Amino acid sequence: MSKGQASQKAIAEHLGLAVGTVSRAMNGYPDIAKSTRDRVMAAARELGYRPNNAARRLSTGVSEVAAYIMPEQTSSLSEPFIAELLKGLGETLRKRGWDLMVTHTTSAQDELEQIDRLWNTGAVGAIVISRPLKKDPRIPLMQKLGCPFVVHGRSASEAPFAWYDVDGQDAFMSSVNHLVGLGHRRIAFVGSPLQYEFAQSRLDGYKQGLKINGLSYDPELVQIADISDAGGERATHQLLTLEAPPTAILAVTDTVALGVLTAIRAAGLRPGPDISVIGYDGLQFGVHTNPPLTSMEQPRAHAGRRIAEMVFNLIDGADPKDVTELQRAHLVSRATDAPAKHPNKPEINSVREKQNDTD
Repeated sequence: MSKGQASQKAIAEHLGLAVGTVSRAMNGYPDIAKSTRDRVMAAARELGYRPNNAARRLSTGVSEVAAYIMPEQTSSLSEPFIAELLKGLGETLRKRGWDLMVTHTTSAQDELEQIDRLWNTGAVGAIVISRPLKKDPRIPLMQKLGCPFVVHGRSASEAPFAWYDVDGQDAFMSSVNHLVGLGHRRIAFVGSPLQYEFAQSRLDGYKQGLKINGLSYDPELVQIADISDAGGERATHQLLTLEAPPTAILAVTDTVALGVLTAIRAAGLRPGPDISVIGYDGLQFGVHTNPPLTSMEQPRAHAGRRIAEMVFNLIDGADPKDVTELQRAHLVSRATDAPAKHPNKPEINSVREKQNDTD
């Protein structure tokens, strides 16, 4: 028999085992000894066995497909983050013979309907969602359906659920600490709509950072913007027209930070030397911005791998309350964090006056 044509029956004959034993070994049943499972898998590789996933799904009743539902407002600039997340997710799923389905929805209601349809038609065996709301209707829906699911992020819920997250509150507190250490006292925050849990936690971290450094919270220094470079640009324009503009700006994402840099340059100022900027995500395009963007980097491919492992933990019977993980972001300093200049430097005031004249 040539490689690539082996069947479970052929493997059983090759090893002198029953076909049922080979099948159970390949499907990870706990009543099969590890030594037997190792022998079966080694023979499968030697003989070129390729599993019939369709038949296996019929026999187990589980669709070995995990769906990743693309978050709303995903822009081309955020796609590198999604791509790395999906890479880790897909690679780890494939190791156990699962496939990855990526789907996109047009509205919150559409997403709820799609989750219901994917699960009730048997199209998927698990679901992964990102960017949860503070009170996210997707979570109780999946709990009601009995669907194994993992949330990339945290959210309020009466019943526990599986989640993987990076501590945004800690990251923004650390960013404020870093800027204070550089002499900054007028630190602004460009955030995103606060119905998202991640947006609230990053704002909370900013506030906490101010408090522990003895700085007062000034609502004038906080702008809530669209999660886009255009949103970051509009918000920064408003900040630069203040009577006492900020000497540093924290952006809720790298995509928003890109707009922050654009607005600073348009005002005749230099990101970094004149106004420090720190983003969040650590996306690769930050290396190529003008100047290269300092950012709080969070793991991406690692996140995908861990989320896939969590999916399998749930499939194997783990309690969702025990399937959680909180990681930390770390500062990647490039060229947009610099020692503070005096907040009333003439060139900053001059630019502000020119903008006021134009407006």
